[in-house]
Amino acid sequence: MERTRRPALYPRLVAALAAAVLTAGGLVAAAQTARAADADIARNGGFESGLTGWSCTAGSGSVVTTPVHGGSGALRGTPAGNDNAKCSQTVTVQPDSAYTLSSWVRGGYVYLGASGTGTTDVSTWTQSAADWQKLTTSFRTGPSTTSVTVYTHGWYGTPAYYADDLTLVGPGGAPEQPPAVPTGLKAGTVTSTSVALSWAPVTGATGYTVYRGGAKALDVSGTSATVTGLSPATAYSFQVAATNATGASALSPAVTATTATSGGGGGGGTDLPAHALVGYLHSSFANGSGYTRMADVPASWDVINLAFGEPTSVTSGDIRFSLCPVAECPNVESVAEFKAAIKAKQAAGKKVLISIGGANGQVQLSTTAARDAFVSSVSKIIDEYGLDGLDIDFEGHSLSLNTGDTDFRNPTTPVVVNLISAIKTLKAKYGADFVLTMAPETFFVQLGYQFYGSGPWGGQDPRAGSYLPVIHTLRDDLTLLHVQDYNSGPIMGLDNQYHSMGGADFHIAMTDMLLTGFPVAGDTTKVFPALRPDQVAIGLPASTQAGNGHTSPAEVNKALNCLTKKTDCGSYQTHGTWPALRGLMTWSINWDRFNQWEFSKNFDAYFG
Repeated sequence: MERTRRPALYPRLVAALAAAVLTAGGLVAAAQTARAADADIARNGGFESGLTGWSCTAGSGSVVTTPVHGGSGALRGTPAGNDNAKCSQTVTVQPDSAYTLSSWVRGGYVYLGASGTGTTDVSTWTQSAADWQKLTTSFRTGPSTTSVTVYTHGWYGTPAYYADDLTLVGPGGAPEQPPAVPTGLKAGTVTSTSVALSWAPVTGATGYTVYRGGAKALDVSGTSATVTGLSPATAYSFQVAATNATGASALSPAVTATTATSGGGGGGGTDLPAHALVGYLHSSFANGSGYTRMADVPASWDVINLAFGEPTSVTSGDIRFSLCPVAECPNVESVAEFKAAIKAKQAAGKKVLISIGGANGQVQLSTTAARDAFVSSVSKIIDEYGLDGLDIDFEGHSLSLNTGDTDFRNPTTPVVVNLISAIKTLKAKYGADFVLTMAPETFFVQLGYQFYGSGPWGGQDPRAGSYLPVIHTLRDDLTLLHVQDYNSGPIMGLDNQYHSMGGADFHIAMTDMLLTGFPVAGDTTKVFPALRPDQVAIGLPASTQAGNGHTSPAEVNKALNCLTKKTDCGSYQTHGTWPALRGLMTWSINWDRFNQWEFSKNFDAYFG
């Protein structure tokens, strides 16, 4: 995707303006001299202790042993997408005092700067440094400034840069203190195996540690976490501590939560098996896989999504569903037989949903009239066939974000806002047992790690990451998210490496993102929180004919082993182990039948 802003002219203009302001104020860098009491107050500026004391956006920073300017380590920052690989630390300083910031750098487009100075924030940069080059800038703190942030970064879409031996010379401030004790700890969604927690942010904290029963459970960077691996119907006590480079706060007051007796929590479908198999049934059309009657769907399938309900027009919101015509599907059952077969599946504990959209069913709820038509028409289908809920399979141009809609937590685009409202209305109408699933493509979810909407300056594909606000707002109503890990281009994972479909590695990396959470478009202030593992299934094609990215049973099993047992992970290191991962989804039941039921037989063999 192309950027609309080139790096060369803008940084030169900023640097020139900064230099003019400094000169006009009499703060010429060359005139600054360190006083006798001055010292280097930057922490770990030589990166000899890894990234201790430093925070890098979107996991973009790492420490390397070559090339280095001095010592045994140097910072390597790798820009990607909307992330410029900014690595920073906050340093305690004295008010109204002079400081000199320096660093040795290497690579193209490397920046060094300081913000929060209380006067004029400063930066300097080099367009190209084939070998180590020293950057230096100076500033004076404001009359009430007690801390500044020093940073280095590269430029969007350019190769990696290096920094080493960074120093901030000037009078030291008061010793930094550990952060205060977190307040407002509370429990959110509770399932039989997990408890979601949240708390208020703490000034000066760079991370948080969650404790369960007085023992450390996990570390997180944001103000929410989901503790997993719990036992059903059990009371647990949780506390949280705030951390920074100096240490940790005392533990917060405890909050107690009791896990559910069984099932998932959040959305409906709490009586799904611990590991579920989800499949799409071609009910309204035929293709090369052939028509499969509802009564002929094997018992392996726990959730059956009827493909598809489609709109009368892209923007009408009026969804219609009917069985495949006899002329197209000679072996189609009657409506009465179809309904009877649905009841039989439900009596056996299966869930049958209407799936809206698909590749040919573009749905844009751009008006409240379309929203209301969607609610009315979908309700009619659910009631007519006695269904358990709804699957959202919006593809193509159904969802995109308007320019300026940059925060997935507070969407403003009508097609997104109206869809969320419509689903909430349906959920309220049908109650706690309403099953809600979603099947977005990776472009609309995991690509949001790099790109979100049209971007800060416009010009990007506005569909990038556009499912994130829908998933996030509805996470407490969501039964299952099964992203389509197929028909996808390479996607960057949390290791900042690109992963390609077709093997275990792709499914491991894509699923790890959902179960770990990630900063959206590299913005660490806008983190998409992790979903519960019982809300996540991996989406795959059932055969080579079903879609690009078919994965062999052996590779599927490797992905499951890695995610649920931490074995067979290959080179990718997951951020956890999730034995409660719900299961697998496939396109489709028909294509699995065409392929001699290879996909479902492998699922049954794996999970027993």
